[in-house]
Amino acid sequence: MLLLCCDEDTWTWPLVAPLPSYGRGRERPGGRYMSFIHGDGLRDVVITGENGTIDGQGGIWWNMWRQGNLQFTRPNLVEFMNSRGIIISNVIFKNSPFWNIHPVYCSNVVIRYVTILAPTDSPNTDGIDPDSSSNVCIEDSFISTGDDLVAVKSGWDEYGIAYGRPSSHITIRRVTGSSPFAGIAVGSETSGGVEHVLAENIVIYNSGIGVNIKTNIGRGGFIKNITVSQVFMENVRTGIKITGDTGDHPDNQFNPNALPYVKGVTLKNIWGVKVQKAGSIQGLKNAPFTNICLSKINLHGMTGPRSPPWKCSDVSGAAIEVSPSPCAQLSSPQQSGSCANHF
Repeated sequence: MLLLCCDEDTWTWPLVAPLPSYGRGRERPGGRYMSFIHGDGLRDVVITGENGTIDGQGGIWWNMWRQGNLQFTRPNLVEFMNSRGIIISNVIFKNSPFWNIHPVYCSNVVIRYVTILAPTDSPNTDGIDPDSSSNVCIEDSFISTGDDLVAVKSGWDEYGIAYGRPSSHITIRRVTGSSPFAGIAVGSETSGGVEHVLAENIVIYNSGIGVNIKTNIGRGGFIKNITVSQVFMENVRTGIKITGDTGDHPDNQFNPNALPYVKGVTLKNIWGVKVQKAGSIQGLKNAPFTNICLSKINLHGMTGPRSPPWKCSDVSGAAIEVSPSPCAQLSSPQQSGSCANHF
């Protein structure tokens, strides 16, 4: 798709409606600029090549965003909606204006052998964001962008609650990359619910957070049955972060009593070096995070084997063979059942 006019001040770009589970554009109210590659209601789609490059030429969009000159939300590089049977492989994606690959309301999606590149200061250039989608496999890929490498989502506050479509059965494996934000993320838009996520054999370096699970008051929904295993991280500010007070709201109409629940999160076999802070798990006072299992986790600091201690609140679960020692809420022997089914 090409720009439809000839100079930066006057060009126009096709618009599409806001996603119903978001109620507006992610960045701006109203519609959204159409993605460079966009499909709705498709079946059996293949995007592949011999590592050829699709360049979104995002620099102009990033500059306009920084300058506050955009009326609508920036376009993704690839977005499929209400589609199934999608394969994306053996392609290099670079310089997306916004999120790189965004399957939303989709099923049976395979993304493999891709490389996704954007400068570390490029705003909101998430790598792959499965959103209210099911049966998604992301594997054998390298991602280095300005935002989360992989972020599982399912809608935003009252709009996502009303739409009610979760993300489920998401597999992420053999992914390597770096980001100033998170390597593997769930949220913060999780109002339709996120469940049955497996991330394994992940390498994260030069990043802000290794594993980040995030939601907020007003989100509603749930995050449950999440397993992250076999992770190596190096030069990361925070190894593990699970929080209930992050992310913004689409408007002021969200219900402050719509509290998310987070249950059944297992993080195991994780090794980190040059990790500035081991972890933080901050539940909500009226919706504590439960059945959190940390197992066989070693996160070493910048100059030696000890990192700053964990910070926790409103959380229950168990921790087995975790260094540095986790917070007391995760070390009670009677809570060891939280990890009983994960060995």
